[in-house]
Amino acid sequence: MKNTNQNGFSLVELLVVVIIIAIVAAIAIPSLLASRRAANEASAISSLRTIHSAQATYFGTTGGNTSYATLAQLGTDGLIDTTLAGGAKSGYGFVMTLVAVSFNGYCAEANPTTPGVTGTGRRVFAGQTSGVIYQSAPDGTSDPQCAAGVLTINGSTPIQ
Repeated sequence: MKNTNQNGFSLVELLVVVIIIAIVAAIAIPSLLASRRAANEASAISSLRTIHSAQATYFGTTGGNTSYATLAQLGTDGLIDTTLAGGAKSGYGFVMTLVAVSFNGYCAEANPTTPGVTGTGRRVFAGQTSGVIYQSAPDGTSDPQCAAGVLTINGSTPIQ
């Protein structure tokens, strides 16, 4: 005599559940990646603002109103956190260049494509002594760049 009270799910029921989960994942994953990218870009902007504040503090105190500091020096003086002082944070690589003459200016750049950094951002950000932060051009054709402590805007737009 057969037992008609079988427990469990049939193969078809399990396949339907797996397909539904796959569809939900296909919809959700791009949104999660976009959220992560936006969060990393916001973190990069915030880090550049932190660097600017730290540079202003360093310039007025340790720098004797004559010079700015490298990322490592800002970290050593406790003006920025050690992660940022190491040159990478939240999927962005940070590079600080000082004006070659007397270190009386600086330029800081945040780039998601820095070698050794697994970035999820799309835009490049950079700021200088003035405190204005620039972002990649809206069409993605040009990025702000630092060279010898001087910011080259290349059609980039300031962040409002």
